[in-house]
Amino acid sequence: MDHLRLCGSGWRSARSGTELGRVEDQASMCGRVIQASGPLNLAIVDGLDVRDSRLTNVPSRYNAAPSQELLVIRQNHQTGERSLDFLKWGLIPYWCKDPKGGRKPINAKAETVSRLPMFREAYARRRCILPIDGFFEWKAIKGQKARQPYAIAMKNGSPFGVAGLWENWRDAGSGEWVRTFAIITVPANELVAIIHDRMPAILHREDFDRWLGLEPDPHDVLRPFPSELLRMWPISTRVNSPSNDDEGLLDEVELPAEAAE
Repeated sequence: MDHLRLCGSGWRSARSGTELGRVEDQASMCGRVIQASGPLNLAIVDGLDVRDSRLTNVPSRYNAAPSQELLVIRQNHQTGERSLDFLKWGLIPYWCKDPKGGRKPINAKAETVSRLPMFREAYARRRCILPIDGFFEWKAIKGQKARQPYAIAMKNGSPFGVAGLWENWRDAGSGEWVRTFAIITVPANELVAIIHDRMPAILHREDFDRWLGLEPDPHDVLRPFPSELLRMWPISTRVNSPSNDDEGLLDEVELPAEAAE
């Protein structure tokens, strides 16, 4: 096995010493999402039937960020039952001995997810769907350090499902189980490519069953989502801070001249 030595030791392979785990520049990937619809709407996103009566008083998140708990759809491979559960964003592999010192990947590239030690077992056996109302990306502005944020969502305003992976990690000290997840990303479609080179892997409704099922490598479902079904608009830089988490973040703003170029 070439599992990574310790999650806090630079994610180097115990066998080869190569940095097999450094698969994403986290700062440049999908790191904020909107999960503001109620649990019922999220559970039946695009007709995906998930029954769960335990979830009440779930707060709307207009600026959900890594390390926070979000609602995720999973399937029990023994019973076939699907559930909507809270998982923490930032993957901790089950074999990790000490996650405190290392980064917890929030994204995994579709091109490498099936072979990198950090993700490959979860990809084969523990796939999930993150139901969201939209996501954010940032556009670099020529000659400036600041970047312009944009919101991306469905044109019809409906929630949608993003491909993800989940893990169950046990703290040896406390015995507590910690459930975590990461989002899979793909090359950007024509719309998102205007501001960024990658985007979350949005799943088509007809691919939900395969993604949650037992098939070990449903890689063909990980593809850029059609641009014509999405809308994208500039928003306030207030979204840069996760402490700002209100519906007003989604208001469209007028672009400064330098950002419109």
